[in-house]
Amino acid sequence: MSQLPKFQSDKLLVGLESSDDAAVYQINEETAIIQTLDFFTPVADDPYIFGQVAAANALSDVYAMGGEPLLALNIVGFPKDMNPDILAQILKGGADKVMEAGAVLAGGHSVEDKEPKYGLSVMGIVHPSKVRTNTHGEVGDALILTKPLGTGILNTAVKRGILSAEDEAMVHKVMTTLNRAAAKALDAVNPHGVTDITGFGIGGHAYEMAKGSKTTLVIDHQALPLMRGVYEKARANVVPGGTFKNIKYYRPLIHVETGVEEDFLKIIFDPQTSGGLLISLPSDQAATYLEELGRHYSLEARVIGEIIEEGEFPVIIR
Repeated sequence: MSQLPKFQSDKLLVGLESSDDAAVYQINEETAIIQTLDFFTPVADDPYIFGQVAAANALSDVYAMGGEPLLALNIVGFPKDMNPDILAQILKGGADKVMEAGAVLAGGHSVEDKEPKYGLSVMGIVHPSKVRTNTHGEVGDALILTKPLGTGILNTAVKRGILSAEDEAMVHKVMTTLNRAAAKALDAVNPHGVTDITGFGIGGHAYEMAKGSKTTLVIDHQALPLMRGVYEKARANVVPGGTFKNIKYYRPLIHVETGVEEDFLKIIFDPQTSGGLLISLPSDQAATYLEELGRHYSLEARVIGEIIEEGEFPVIIR
């Protein structure tokens, strides 16, 4: 990325610089376009569920930026010797999730590949004054996470054949749940910073919010919502390879207080697929938000920490 030319435009409201979830380009005084894309290899054996997860993950970037998704295009890589009915189910899963979001799916592009890959390019709209970014957290804000953690760890357990069917279904529910309700509930409060939790884990995305906001984020590890069995799997080292890459990069950049087990860092830096939103908002509005969200939402959301003045470390895990 460092070798790419720097593009400058007065209409580019959000670009590469802040490591945000999507690009935002202003069209006029009333409308800005949100543009994003995301795709990956299967995270579920069921092709229909994989399609749903991939689509929900791509749509999440638009919700994180405060927008409404309007148009989506498929991105497909598929082996020439694999049953095409599998691809049909992947695409159906994605289409159903786009339909749930109220957006339109209008085609896409496919190539032959050695293993299946699927995702979406998504375009949404937002009022230029209502763009939500990961760079505006304020001192005194409460931090809220809207989905339980552990998709990377539990999907690894599925691959190893050591997760029950019930727990696998739980992971699928978390990954296929749109962040639409979590974003909509923010209309009842005044959020300062918003981002979605994906490949860098809660620790990595908290770091990006802290650096962008020039603050320090303090996360209470005991307050983090976790899916059933995640901690036990982390202690047994049932974790994806991306976890260790995240730990290697971010561990020297954050402060971990005495009392936080090293095994818990595997959860802090567990790469999430279609994770929840990390939200910073005035602490006196946290209860209002959670109450509003609870009216339309079945997953667990919690206050997980706070924002303090910028210190030596951007993130403190206590």
